[in-house]
Amino acid sequence: MIAKTDTPKTLIIGASENTERYSNKAAKMLLDNKHDFELIGIKSGIIYNKKIQTGLPQIKNIDTITLYLNPKNQEAYFDYILNLKPKRVIFNPGTENKPFEILLNSKGIKTVEACTLVMLSIGTY
Repeated sequence: MIAKTDTPKTLIIGASENTERYSNKAAKMLLDNKHDFELIGIKSGIIYNKKIQTGLPQIKNIDTITLYLNPKNQEAYFDYILNLKPKRVIFNPGTENKPFEILLNSKGIKTVEACTLVMLSIGTY
């Protein structure tokens, strides 16, 4: 499947090749719903013909970031996420981080505490 070019791009941070991980399930649902997405994880790999990038790669035109990292592991990405200037950051269950949400909101970035899988399944993504 080819992603729609007119749909906003999503960045999954915390991506994993493990099909039992919610980040992997989110990638599959984004693909199934024809959303364009990029992947960042601790380990490189491939999910649904998309490369999992490591580190802090230069990625442009990110509309939404969906987090699959616990709050402590998010700290290494604070400046990176702010510099990407997404419109929205989704804090999936277990990733909620009030201080980071406040910082993002202060920079005009919308934050949502929700499950990406549920949002996609009910059409609120």
